Amino acid sequence: MANRRKSLARKTRLFKAVRSNRRVPAWVMQRTNRAVTRQPKRRTWKRGHLHL
Repeated sequence: MANRRKSLARKTRLFKAVRSNRRVPAWVMQRTNRAVTRQPKRRTWKRGHLHL
């Protein structure tokens, strides 16, 4: 069980990274007339690594 070795602080940082990796909401695109369509801090699991 790999999760048992993770501390609570590390888990919260990982959860923050998961939440910040989501796409821009549809209502934001609609509100800005599609001026904002992508998130600059988007990260993929294969290319961008986390430094926790």
